[in-house]
Amino acid sequence: MPSYSRARSTASGAQFLDPSVLARIDNLELLARTVVDGFLNGLHRSPYLGFSLDFAEHRPYMPGDDIRRMDWRLFARTDRHYIKLFEAETNSNFAVLLDVSRSMSYGSHEVTKLDYARYLAACLAFFSNRQRDRVGLVTFDHEIVEYVPPSMKHFDTVLHLIARAEAGRPGSLTAPLLQITEHLGRKGILVLISDFYEGPDAVLSAVGLLRARGHDVMVFHVLDPTELEFPFEDASGFEDLETGEQIPVIPGKLRADYTRMVGEHTAELRERFTAQRIDYTLLDTSKPLDLALFQYLTVRERLARKR
Repeated sequence: MPSYSRARSTASGAQFLDPSVLARIDNLELLARTVVDGFLNGLHRSPYLGFSLDFAEHRPYMPGDDIRRMDWRLFARTDRHYIKLFEAETNSNFAVLLDVSRSMSYGSHEVTKLDYARYLAACLAFFSNRQRDRVGLVTFDHEIVEYVPPSMKHFDTVLHLIARAEAGRPGSLTAPLLQITEHLGRKGILVLISDFYEGPDAVLSAVGLLRARGHDVMVFHVLDPTELEFPFEDASGFEDLETGEQIPVIPGKLRADYTRMVGEHTAELRERFTAQRIDYTLLDTSKPLDLALFQYLTVRERLARKR
């Protein structure tokens, strides 16, 4: 398995895996484990973040636990194996809300927006499962496609549905997110992954429904590099992936206006999400996942301290 060997050796360092490398790993759980373990190992050697918060309690050792977290002094006194838990590990409800609308199928390189979103969703689900959270999943386009309620027993089902997620139908945010608020009664951590192909008013109105129900909401805005930079040179027809409409474009005349509009769109989303206490991160699908995972750990640490 050469792809795994290369991924494992890359992940052993602090520098993170390239999405094109991840695309060669067929098994989503293996991918998530490789990414998360490599990322956390890098953080443990980093002067910036140890992610070892205040000690909270012990729990009995379970097969698969990291033996580096074993309390050997307690073992010496009791002759039993216990793992140290920290304040961040508080059994939260965690759910990924994954946009599978048609526009997420776009990609200018080895990885589409949906591929990148699936890798991120799997990694966050894996990490949350390791934290002993109750893990759930919602995939949606203009309505809910798949729903798995948060549970300690649903991790394998969540990974299976993430792996088979496909982008096919037009999407919108308001109707499915309203449905989600009705399904997810208990407050928890919600991670929304989307390309947000709607105006800021529509996006904020829809996502605000989740925040209004008391959930801690994180938003990852996933865009292809060509959507951010518009590097095209030749005049041609461009297709709106949501509507199928063909639009004739001369890139040289449009580039400056396009990049300005995208910049304004992302800046307004960031500003308005922040005003609603929703964490926003813009992600380029050609870049490593470390920014997203670091942001997630930072938010979890803040929430743990708040609790």
